[in-house]
Formats: sequence, structure tokens, C-alpha cells
Amino acid sequence: MRSISARAPLALLLALPLLAGCLERGQPSLAETTMGDDDQFCQAGGKVKVGSPDYVSCRKDRDVQRQRLEARADRRQRDLGEYMLNNPNRP
Repeated sequence: MRSISARAPLALLLALPLLAGCLERGQPSLAETTMGDDDQFCQAGGKVKVGSPDYVSCRKDRDVQRQRLEARADRRQRDLGEYMLNNPNRP
């Protein structure tokens, strides 16, 4: 009897990482699909070393580009919602 009650928390502990995947959104963001891997892009095929000023500058620029892309997508979604609220009879 004691071994069964000791197995339940162990089973839950082992299943927890599998259930954690359910918390993610179903689709990757637009920036993730269009911009690709920042590390690979900023290393420029091995020409720029990680930690160099050029690499850091590139990563900062990519972060700004990603933020702008996500803000633009959010704005479009908000505008579509407002349009649908203001024009309920139009498809």
C-alpha cells in the first residue's frame, strides 16, 4: 500500500515536463518564422566572433527589428478587431 502512494508523486514529477509543453502557444510568432536564427545570422558564417562589438551590435539590431515586427503584427490585429466592431454588417 505504501509503495503505490509513493509512486503517484513520482509519476506526476515525471509527467510534469510533458504537460509543460501544453502551456506554449500553438504557433510560433511571426518574428520567429521570418527572421530565422539570430546567432547564425550575426556570426556571418563564422566571420564574426561571439562577444565582439560587431556581434553585439548585430544582436541589438535584430532585437529591435523583431520588436518592431511584433508591434506591427499586434497593431494589425487590433485594427482588424476595431474594424470588425465598427462594421458588424460587413464581412
